[in-house]
Amino acid sequence: MIALGIDPGTAICGYGIVKLERSRLQALEYGAVFTSPKAQMQDRLLKIHEQIGALIEKYQPDIMGVEQLFFNRNVTTAIPVGQARGVILLSAAEHNLRLVERTPMQIKQAIVGTGSATKAQVIYMVQKILHLPEAPHPDDVADALAIAICATHCASSPIWRNA
Repeated sequence: MIALGIDPGTAICGYGIVKLERSRLQALEYGAVFTSPKAQMQDRLLKIHEQIGALIEKYQPDIMGVEQLFFNRNVTTAIPVGQARGVILLSAAEHNLRLVERTPMQIKQAIVGTGSATKAQVIYMVQKILHLPEAPHPDDVADALAIAICATHCASSPIWRNA
């Protein structure tokens, strides 16, 4: 099974592709789509849509995991992130991908074992689970890999599947 994890954002949209074979997880590719704050929003969203679509075409994932929008006090950030999520969900629909959406707390629970895990703990566990030679950077990439790992749990577990 191949899972694509996405940490949505308009400036940095992290992605991670992992493969689950037997009981071993392996990172196939990870990185981020970077867009310029000077670009028009529609151009930034188009770039995200095109690059996520290209990853889907290349790896043909079985499932896509996307972080649910966590709304806090910063509406200025929430709206562009919501727009990025929209084009990412569109990419999933265009490619008939099964979609798993989880909150940051659920993802931390799946990766570290506690929903109150720190960013450093998540990065450490992602590196260990995937046997990466170094910690993935920026944080958005580590988050995307965590989401991909979580998506594999969801796809293979009847408890998570219905959550």
